[in-house]
Amino acid sequence: MKSINIKELTDEELSELINEESLNYTKMRLSHAITPLESPANLGATRKKIARLMTEERARQLAK
Repeated sequence: MKSINIKELTDEELSELINEESLNYTKMRLSHAITPLESPANLGATRKKIARLMTEERARQLAK
């Protein structure tokens, strides 16, 4: 998800997306511990996506 798309989200959508991606990341980690994922790079990509979303959320909080 590009930063342009992230900036277009509302605060509620942003918060919901963070929760959804965090849950997805947790499930991926657990399944990777049991049986290796086909592409472990997805773990890093998901973690970075969560960080981007959280950064935008924090920037909005500071702007208020």
